[in-house]
Amino acid sequence: MTTPHSAYTSIYRNDPMRLLRWLALVLFIAASHGLPAQSRKGTFALVNARIETVTNGVIERGTLLIRDGRIAALGPDPAIPSDAERIDCEGLTIYPGLIDAGTEIGLVEVGSLAETRDNDEVGDVTPQMRALTAVNPNSVAIPVTRVNGVTTALAAPSGGLFPGTAALINLHGYTPEQMRVGGFGGVVMSFPSSGRDGWWDERTDEEIEKSATKAKERLKDIWDQAVLYARIDSAHRAAPESDRTLEYAPEMMALAPVVRGEAPLLIEVNAARDIDSALVWVRARKIRAIFTGVSEGWRVADRIAAAKIPCIVGPVLSIPNRASDRYDKAYANPGLLARAGVTVAIRTGESANVRNLPYNAGFAAAYGMGREEALRAVTIVPARIFGVDSLIGSLEVGKQATLFIADGDPFEPATNVVHLFIDGYRVPMASRHIDLYREFIKREPGVAK
Repeated sequence: MTTPHSAYTSIYRNDPMRLLRWLALVLFIAASHGLPAQSRKGTFALVNARIETVTNGVIERGTLLIRDGRIAALGPDPAIPSDAERIDCEGLTIYPGLIDAGTEIGLVEVGSLAETRDNDEVGDVTPQMRALTAVNPNSVAIPVTRVNGVTTALAAPSGGLFPGTAALINLHGYTPEQMRVGGFGGVVMSFPSSGRDGWWDERTDEEIEKSATKAKERLKDIWDQAVLYARIDSAHRAAPESDRTLEYAPEMMALAPVVRGEAPLLIEVNAARDIDSALVWVRARKIRAIFTGVSEGWRVADRIAAAKIPCIVGPVLSIPNRASDRYDKAYANPGLLARAGVTVAIRTGESANVRNLPYNAGFAAAYGMGREEALRAVTIVPARIFGVDSLIGSLEVGKQATLFIADGDPFEPATNVVHLFIDGYRVPMASRHIDLYREFIKREPGVAK
């Protein structure tokens, strides 16, 4: 008996042109129903553009050439190959992609739904848990973020003393490994806090002090174990012929590179008193530290600068830690730290609102940091802190073509990003927000679309 399927197969096998016409019809229908465009690589010449390189000044009218995913040339009048797709950038400015140096993007989808949160592992000491394995490339927040010029972010776990290892990702790719930028993998640590958790914290001062002391003792015990494990591991590596094996201890294995100074430790610390304690703790152990949060850094900026510890500051769009502080201390904090000589990058600390990174930087710029330094704090400075400045963070020949083209200053809310490239891919300007805007801006009340 001939089945309908076998009949159709026979028809198309005997009539290839009919098959091609059928496929063309399917593609036409798919296109007419608005299937999203895909990113694509190629050779692109961005011409007639104003180019903010960040590290080598501004080219007022020039061309940037993208080939094989890299910036192949840039300048007032570089040679343009015949196969290049020209994109006229008259009246537009090219910027390097913005880097958010601390987020939970890709790790949290809906904050109120536990099934969509993968930022906080069970347990207090889990440095072996890699954020990269939990990143969701299909997160709705990713397209929303990148179309605002934020192309790269540090996805960092939270909760517990050592909640895990952060990952630097480009906001484009089908898998976490495709999104990964360089080899950065800093272990995250929450330094014991001597203050209240928030306005809801009703503990007495005595209870707070007792809790802080206990947390510091816990940190000392864990670190002593990590130091011992690292020594044993180093001795074991020096004698590979030994038949003795180390006990499986994933937590200690993850901390060993930090103990040996081979990897950085991202230390979340905010209150001035705790920052002072963290400085002493880091100096005693000769750790490659990066301070994160640092909301009261301005109070001890000179001491942070003397220790030469880079700081990832934010969120800037916040309120002061203390009711007695001026309303603008959170806005001024990055500028005050930078003025003292601290290396400062800016973060949002967000999951869904990472797109607001430019406005965090904009407030820092307006409240003392200055526009140029604020732009560096979301481009080349975090790239240097994470050791990927040979890849991203500025517009230079040989670097990844990770950049965006806008009709104004990225720190201004009225500015629109017009074109977007990540690692050489031309990424469609599409997101859930844009879809909703287009749907409702021309709606006809009462008529279903």
